[in-house]
Amino acid sequence: QEELVESGGGLVQPGGSLRLSCAGSKLNLNVYTVGWFRQAPGKEREGVSCVEPGDGATYYTDSVKGRFTISRDYAKNTVYLQMNSLKPEDTAVYYCVGRVGPVRWGANDYDYWGQGTQVTVSS
Repeated sequence: QEELVESGGGLVQPGGSLRLSCAGSKLNLNVYTVGWFRQAPGKEREGVSCVEPGDGATYYTDSVKGRFTISRDYAKNTVYLQMNSLKPEDTAVYYCVGRVGPVRWGANDYDYWGQGTQVTVSS
């Protein structure tokens, strides 16, 4: 079983919303920096958003600022990515990632990866 288990992807129309969930099945996510990366067909993986442990500082790539919100539920050991005002260019496989230490934006900086969940934004 994966250490990180994602859910919540699907097909949505432009302007719609989805919420992705990342549950720690073997990890205590509350002590990890947890984030979301995405990969669209023919493109490299890119960091979307991350949240640090402790003070819960959050970070977003410019293209999703104001539209996406990352949050933690400490009791449920789960991290969420609320995605609003979705655009076709948000279409990708979204991966939950985790690492010990502060936020980094390189995919190679993350030790733990979920299996990925498909998000498709299309009319």
